[in-house]
Amino acid sequence: MQLSMKCSVAVHCLIFINEAKGRVKVTSNLLAQSTGCNPVVIRNVFSALKKAGIITVTRGTGGTELCRPPSEITLYMIYQALEPDGISSLIGIHPCDGRACPVAQNIRAVLQKPYQKIEDGVRSAMESVTLESMIEDFHACLGSEETSKEIK
Repeated sequence: MQLSMKCSVAVHCLIFINEAKGRVKVTSNLLAQSTGCNPVVIRNVFSALKKAGIITVTRGTGGTELCRPPSEITLYMIYQALEPDGISSLIGIHPCDGRACPVAQNIRAVLQKPYQKIEDGVRSAMESVTLESMIEDFHACLGSEETSKEIK
């Protein structure tokens, strides 16, 4: 079971956008260089984040900014923007309806409650992580390096 890598790319982009604020215009090409992703992937991530009200994207010459403070953006919000059905499809139940076997007839009912509990736990954990806390972790990583590179 793995969360979409689009979420980690989006967090990468959002931290970069925050760090570059007022110093450099953040474009899909610039973020493609930073993430190692194709600019089209970055533009798709931007589109989802913009639709969710997390970022604004200036048309034409480009430029991207956060729409709200990092303390108000949760990992769950980011994930939901990219994978609207992601949490609910995190754990699936195989199709076996209509089979004569009593286990097959009841497995969905048996698994629904524990699977929902797991989904709720994942959602709660993701809601407790903010972009601000991830930026703080990023800054802590920079502090542990002997030299940190400027975003240019």
